[in-house]
Amino acid sequence: MFKNQMTPKFRREYEKHRNKDTGTDKLGDYIKDIVYGGNDGIITTFAVVSGAVGAGFELKVIVILGVANMLADGASMGLSNYLAIKSEIDHFIKEEKREYQEIKDTPEFEREEIREIYRIKGFTGKLLEQVVKVITADNNRWVNTMMKEELGLIIDPNQKAWLNALVTVISFCAFGFIPLIPFVFAIKLDQFLSSIVATLFALTVLGFIRLKITKERGIRGVLEIVFVGSVCALISYGIGAFLSGIVN
Repeated sequence: MFKNQMTPKFRREYEKHRNKDTGTDKLGDYIKDIVYGGNDGIITTFAVVSGAVGAGFELKVIVILGVANMLADGASMGLSNYLAIKSEIDHFIKEEKREYQEIKDTPEFEREEIREIYRIKGFTGKLLEQVVKVITADNNRWVNTMMKEELGLIIDPNQKAWLNALVTVISFCAFGFIPLIPFVFAIKLDQFLSSIVATLFALTVLGFIRLKITKERGIRGVLEIVFVGSVCALISYGIGAFLSGIVN
């Protein structure tokens, strides 16, 4: 049986199965940045448009406010994402260094922590001791286990935070521009109504992108984004209309 499992055919099938389980789509590493940036871009831009329309601003003012907000908020969001990820990486590296130092200074205590972790998982007797022996035989494996199992830190310290930030900015601006299209190109139809339709379209596209990347089945993910985004857009419009009414 073991020999059959090592045949080239089995290896190919296994790799296909493994890739399906673990995911090899690099875009998956940026799903949070794409969805978060895109959704925020759509909603904040629509909020500005709603407020500007409610206030009775002329077309060029609406466009200027919308574009300025889109670029400023996009840059701010990208930088915030960069700082957040960089902070997570710095924290991971600090804790990793501390774990290395602890297995050097107090190896028996750290070994007992490994033993306790796997005892809770159901390992006992000789099997438990064998697991502890194998893990603690290599410092890198030891620390890696402590980082995941004890501290719950699963971060790639080599992650490029600037790339996540760039994806966030691009997604924010690309999707955030869509609600502005009826105003930028001076569409002759009801521009605000067209912006609402464009906003719903943008949310739907974002939902399908999420569906494609995560390989989810059905359209639940699409409906979630459209629903959440629509609620946020409705709230922003309500606030804009309310404040405009007070000012006027």
